[in-house]
Amino acid sequence: MAYSDKNRAMFAGEIEEIKDKGLYKEKRFICSPQDANILVEYPEGAEKKEVINFCANNYLGLSSHPDVVEAAHKGLDERGYGMSSVRFICGTQDIHRELQDKVSKFLGMEETLLFPSCMDANAGVFEAILDQDDVIIADRLIHASLVDGIRLCSAHYDTFKHMNMKHLRKKLELHQDKRTRLIVCDGVFSMDGDLMPLDEVCDLAEEFDAMVLVDESHASGFIGKTGRGTHEHFGVMDRVDLITTTFGKGLGGASGGCVSGRAELIELCRQKARPYLFSNSMAPSIVAGSIKVIDLVSANTDRRDKLEWNTKYFREQITAAGLCVGGQDTPIVPVMLYNAKLANDMARDMYAEGIYVIGFFFPVVPAGAARIRVQLSAAHDKDHIDKAVAAFAKVGEKYGIIGLDKKGIIEKYGM
Repeated sequence: MAYSDKNRAMFAGEIEEIKDKGLYKEKRFICSPQDANILVEYPEGAEKKEVINFCANNYLGLSSHPDVVEAAHKGLDERGYGMSSVRFICGTQDIHRELQDKVSKFLGMEETLLFPSCMDANAGVFEAILDQDDVIIADRLIHASLVDGIRLCSAHYDTFKHMNMKHLRKKLELHQDKRTRLIVCDGVFSMDGDLMPLDEVCDLAEEFDAMVLVDESHASGFIGKTGRGTHEHFGVMDRVDLITTTFGKGLGGASGGCVSGRAELIELCRQKARPYLFSNSMAPSIVAGSIKVIDLVSANTDRRDKLEWNTKYFREQITAAGLCVGGQDTPIVPVMLYNAKLANDMARDMYAEGIYVIGFFFPVVPAGAARIRVQLSAAHDKDHIDKAVAAFAKVGEKYGIIGLDKKGIIEKYGM
């Protein structure tokens, strides 16, 4: 047979090496709706346990909101289970148009185009609007899906140091011979929780006749005074040319994504973006639920405001407890551990304390930058946060990292 015993042994050995290093990603099964409290089977086959979830992208707590669930049921009843087609053939319903219009208004953009996911949006946008005469200049820590989309494009590709405006300026000066310069960045970077200074980016874009594309997946719905995103936070809502974002995180937590921006660019995506042309449409139930989400976040900022309070409180408390934290004032709070095995071991012990978090290490983050990424939600109450901080303090004490900075942790455990 083609898959020989030799091949089987080789791959099995590689898996054992991962386990021996303490880096094995174990299976975890959630046996309840996504929420602040979830029922989890871990390890596989073990008795189910209720834990507090601090590692979901459920920023606004809308993944199981009764109004969203009801809207999704209605969409299922009135528009069916699936479209069985791509958008441009017979995969577009009136509710797809309605969602696009609502998203455009919410984000303050001219037009919007829906995709099956934000990864598909990022895979399609670059090839649709750029060619070999253009250049993409991207922050070095952009999301992996942006990198994958850029690889599919024939434009030249260059990078600048993370959030370094002086380096971006040099790259823009270098590429003045190109037809079009497109600056690409995240609004909120998913692993570190830091905010791209979009006002400075837009200043440079205007100085050097460049366009700006921002992935807002970890910002839409809760960053900015009314939750419009990073472009609202920095006061540049009319200066960003393209936004890609998702309905799979703060905006409901299901699936689907979009590109929103200048009308001509969106039309080119409609005509040429391959994931739009060759992937099935968002399911009607998800579209209907997403419409309800946009209505909810447009009506008031209650959930966004609670998330902001939760974020500030957790950061204050976890820092006071003596943990080493990174990032900025966003709901993504990396507890920095630097050692991959330490991150995995601490996450396992946190689960025993009733707190569900995951260790992140290479290749998800750079080597030597292992962490537990804590994600706050509007679904969390103060009691949830207090329990999480207490658990971190207890587990941190066990591993002797309380009060240690980066240098101290690395000296104790290595990178």
